[in-house]
Amino acid sequence: MAATQRPALDLGRLDGPVLLFGGPYSNLHSTRALRAETDRLGIPAGRVICTGDVVAYCGDPDGTLDEIIDWGCHVVMGNCEEALGEGGDDCRCGFEKGSQCDLLSVRWFAHASSRVTPAHKAWMAGLPHPITFEMGGAKFAVVHGHSRDISEWVFASTPEAEKRVALDDLGVDGVIAGHSGLPFTNVLSDGRLWHNPGVIGVPANDGTPRVWYSVLEPAPGGITIRHLALEYDYEGARAGMAREALPDAYRQALKDGLWPNLDVLPTAEAALTGQALAFDPVTWILPEPRVGKVA
Repeated sequence: MAATQRPALDLGRLDGPVLLFGGPYSNLHSTRALRAETDRLGIPAGRVICTGDVVAYCGDPDGTLDEIIDWGCHVVMGNCEEALGEGGDDCRCGFEKGSQCDLLSVRWFAHASSRVTPAHKAWMAGLPHPITFEMGGAKFAVVHGHSRDISEWVFASTPEAEKRVALDDLGVDGVIAGHSGLPFTNVLSDGRLWHNPGVIGVPANDGTPRVWYSVLEPAPGGITIRHLALEYDYEGARAGMAREALPDAYRQALKDGLWPNLDVLPTAEAALTGQALAFDPVTWILPEPRVGKVA
């Protein structure tokens, strides 16, 4: 679904490390674990950004919202916030009608809808899209899916042309996006960046229960990007889902690290199912200014 015009939030220049994460997905256990990790790393809430979908598959939608709001980190609007904030009747995830993901979403969305309060809905409805900031001379925009569609699926294998559309729309050097659930970093042929930090609510279909976030930090001549795995009490999260009688498919995914189905994945990403992810740090060298670049 195309994104409605939303207020943007500009954070200005951020000189220290920025921690990025997506999709808490109603997983209170992983959310608390990541918050504790930011304390350990000494990264304040003002330099923590979530790519949206605070509420989704897991068992604690209201508790996760309360934790995120209390934390005070920045959150860009995701399709779940858009839907719940407007009192919608489905998650607007972009699942194909009748697919297993679509059918499973009926149960967890009904559960989330029953647990979020009017105050939660007002908070979600007021979230920005996009969030922008500058680091090391580069301009970034944080979106949920894409500049033109809040629930567009963008993966590492998505053609560059589709990524360049968002970069041009937003007039930035780098886009940070969520929604797809898989962490990756692409440096495009023109030197610009597309980065997805991954999500903390469910594993990355890599056969492990780990979840993912990332840290960006200024470095000489560029920006260092680190994809980082987070260990947390996934059995506690699974127990919460069982208490709420949520779909077994997602509860099992928290343990075995495999998605219930591959409906949304392109062929390249589907072929990596069950292969444990590992990332080396990337130092992104900022692209040369482009003729006609939007200021």
